[in-house]
Amino acid sequence: MRHASALRQLGATQQKLLSKLLGCAQGATVEELCDTLGVTHNAVRQHLTALLAQGFVERGESAPSGGRPRACFVLTQEGRELFPRNYALIAAGMIEHLYAHAGVWAVRDMLAEMGAKLGQEAATRIATAVDRDQATRLLAEQLDALGYEARVIDTDGQAQVEAWNCVFHALARQHPDVCRFDLAFMSAATGRPVQRTACMLHGQPACRFRLDAAPPKPLGAEN
Repeated sequence: MRHASALRQLGATQQKLLSKLLGCAQGATVEELCDTLGVTHNAVRQHLTALLAQGFVERGESAPSGGRPRACFVLTQEGRELFPRNYALIAAGMIEHLYAHAGVWAVRDMLAEMGAKLGQEAATRIATAVDRDQATRLLAEQLDALGYEARVIDTDGQAQVEAWNCVFHALARQHPDVCRFDLAFMSAATGRPVQRTACMLHGQPACRFRLDAAPPKPLGAEN
């Protein structure tokens, strides 16, 4: 998924074109886009070609016109993701409601449980790791795919995950308990205890996480 700031990097005409398609569930024809944008057919087709190449637009079902059907163009899911959604505001309201009606500890337990459940679903991607360093690398790849902008760095001879685009940062500034979700997710995904060694909430430029050694197997467990 691309960050919504990518929309601002497009020209004004392409932004307007995408906005038109956002409001047209069935798509729009070249003629309709010409009327909206006030430009020629050739100009619309040039913009569509560029947006098709970037994966923001695709051809939809043709529109009947009384003669030869006209090609329609629709937004792809990636195109829709260009438009910002204020998830943080909604999530903050939900958490505040839960604090008020369930209590702090119930919310903390819920966040940890949610993180652990999603982490277990991601564990199969990291289960192939043969050691802690490889598990760290695979975890960084998983977090990066989720939008955390994560990478592996070497700190005092040990590999750590550094993430400088926490997807919960705005929410965590209001409700630091949200970080329990991240830690539970990473621990469940790797099967190892995870320590946070740096945090953007405390003025650091990025969050950093260190995987500890895997816990010893219980006595009597199979090798």
